[in-house]
Amino acid sequence: MLTHTATPPRASTEDRRPLAVVIGSGFGGLAAAVRLGARGYRVVVLEKLEQPGGRASVFRQDGFTFDAGPTIITLPQLFEELWALCGRRFADDVTLKPMQPFYRLRFADGTDFACSDDLEAMRAQVRRFNPADVEGYDRFLAESERIYGFAFEELGDVPFHRLSTMAKAIPGFVRHRADRSVYGLVKRYFRDPRLRIAFSFHPLFIGGNPFSVTSMYALVSHLERRFGVHFAMGGTGSLVKGLVDLIEGQGGSIRLRTPVERILVENGRATGVRLESGEIVRADVIVSNADSATTYASLLPPGASRRWSQAKLARADYSMSLFVWYVGTDRQWPEVDHHTVMLGPRYRELLDDIFRKKVLADDFSLYIHRPTATDPSLAPPGCDTFYMLSPVPHLESGIDWTREAEPYRRKIQAVLEERLLPGLGSAVVSSRLFTPIDFRDRLSSVNGAAFGLEPTLTQSAWFRPHNLSEDVRGLYLVGAGTHPGAGVPGVITSAKILDELVPHGATLS
Repeated sequence: MLTHTATPPRASTEDRRPLAVVIGSGFGGLAAAVRLGARGYRVVVLEKLEQPGGRASVFRQDGFTFDAGPTIITLPQLFEELWALCGRRFADDVTLKPMQPFYRLRFADGTDFACSDDLEAMRAQVRRFNPADVEGYDRFLAESERIYGFAFEELGDVPFHRLSTMAKAIPGFVRHRADRSVYGLVKRYFRDPRLRIAFSFHPLFIGGNPFSVTSMYALVSHLERRFGVHFAMGGTGSLVKGLVDLIEGQGGSIRLRTPVERILVENGRATGVRLESGEIVRADVIVSNADSATTYASLLPPGASRRWSQAKLARADYSMSLFVWYVGTDRQWPEVDHHTVMLGPRYRELLDDIFRKKVLADDFSLYIHRPTATDPSLAPPGCDTFYMLSPVPHLESGIDWTREAEPYRRKIQAVLEERLLPGLGSAVVSSRLFTPIDFRDRLSSVNGAAFGLEPTLTQSAWFRPHNLSEDVRGLYLVGAGTHPGAGVPGVITSAKILDELVPHGATLS
C-alpha cells in the first residue's frame, strides 16, 4: 500500500510560490496538482483516506493486490502529457500493456463477442451474429468518429462555465442529435439485439444508463479503436504512485488521513480550508476533487452557492452505484480473459430496475476483472486475482446492504460457477466486499453514487457543475462530477481545463 506522511510539511522561507490546496487525491486531484505545480504553485493535496488514489486506490490482502476502481486505461497520451510537464518520460515510470481483446462480452444465450481494434475481426464477429449488420457496423464506426471529433476533440477540454460557450456548441449538439440516447443511436445501425447491447453498454463504465445518456458517449467505440485499451503493469496503483512522485518532485506534498471539514469563504472568495482536526490551511487557490455534490452540499458554508443549492442537488439524478466482490483464489482459470462482461438475461429491464425503479433485481450483469491474466505478480504463484462488479441502485433505493450484501454475493458466486468459473467457491482464499455504503462513507459520494451525477444531456456540459465555481471565486472543481465527466480520460481532462481557468502562479506571487 502506498504510504506518505500525514504530517504537514512546512514550506521553506525561500519558497514564495502561491499555495494551491487540492481536496482529494483521485486521478482528477493528482492531475490537477501536477498541472498547478507546473504553473508556479506550491501544492498540498489533502486526502482523508490512508492512501492516495480515491476511487483508484489499491489494497493488498493475503498476498493479493486489488485495484479498487478503474482497470481500463485509454488515451495514454493524457498521462504522457502530465509526465512531460515535469520533464520526464511516462514510459520510464509506468508500463502500459495493450489488451487483445479489449474485453469479451458473454451473453446469456452462450454466445460471446470479443471487442478489439482489428477491423476485419470485428466485421467477422458482427457477420457471425447477423450478416446484414456489417454495413451498419461500418456506418456506426463513421458516426462514432464524427461524434468523437466534436464531443471530445472540440469540447472535451473546453471550460463550460460561460453560457456563450454552450450557445456556440448547440449547433453541433443538434447536428449530432445529442438529444438521442446511446442506445437510440446504436439501434439505428444494428438489428441483432446482442449487437445493440455490444455497442451501447459503454456508458455503464461512467455511471450512465445507455437508454438515457446522451448519444455523445457513443464516441467510446472510436476512442477505443483508435487509441486502444491498456492495462498498467503492477495495477492502476502504479499510475497513482507515478503521479504522487511527480507532485513531490515539483516540491508539492500529499497529506493523508487529513479530512477537510469546510472550505473557508470570505467575501465570496475561497481563502482556505478547515480540517476536521481544527487546523486552518490558508491558500490562494482551492481545487476540489471531492464529489461535486458533496463539495456544494457539505464542504461549502450554507448559502455560499446559489446555483448548486441543497434543493437543486436533492432533485438531481445520480449515477448508479456498484457492488464489488474482490476475490483471491488458490487456483487459476487461464481460459478467462483479462476483462469479461457477463450479461444477464435482461438488458433494458435490468437497467430500468437499477436506474428508475431502484430495486435490487434477482438477475444481474457483471464485469469480471482478472488482472493476473496479464500481470501474474498481482497474486501469489499459481493463484488468480479477481474483482466481480455488479451495477446496483444507489442508496436512495433504501436497500439495506448490511443485510443484503452476503446473499447477493452468494448469488453472484453461483452464477459465476455456472457460467464462467467452475469451482470458484472452493478456491476462494481471500475475499472482500465493497457496497454503496462504502461509496458513501469511504469515498464521500452523495447517495453512494459511484460516479456522481448521471451524465444525462441535462446534466452535461454547461448543465453540469463547472470547473470554475459559479458562486465562489478561487474555487475550482475537477473529477467525475464536473465537466467533462466520469471515466479516467474525463477526470484527467477536467484537470487540463484548469490551465484555461487558474491564473499562473507568477501573477499571484
